[in-house]
Amino acid sequence: MKVKDLAGKLNYECLVSEGDENEILDGYTSDLLSDVMGNAPEDSVLITIQAHKNTVAVASLAGITVLLICNNRPAPDDMLAAAADEGISVYRTKDSQFTASWKVHELI
Repeated sequence: MKVKDLAGKLNYECLVSEGDENEILDGYTSDLLSDVMGNAPEDSVLITIQAHKNTVAVASLAGITVLLICNNRPAPDDMLAAAADEGISVYRTKDSQFTASWKVHELI
């Protein structure tokens, strides 16, 4: 699945568009950033409700290519700017983490 499929096939809102042609090879759902650092696979989508600048930093360290913010949480401007600087796409959905994980899994 390509990053752009989050918007095209799942109708998720794109907040930062970086690397939309990149392949998403896996997914990881967590809100505990230390867990993400230790366990999230590279080239994955992080499905989370953590919408702040530290989430971007952890995603960058873990080699995550896209963040999917659930429950329509607002994403602050400093988070979006950091994501653009790091080349990480950010999408948002009204779906819960459970529902988003299931939908993303179906596409991968």
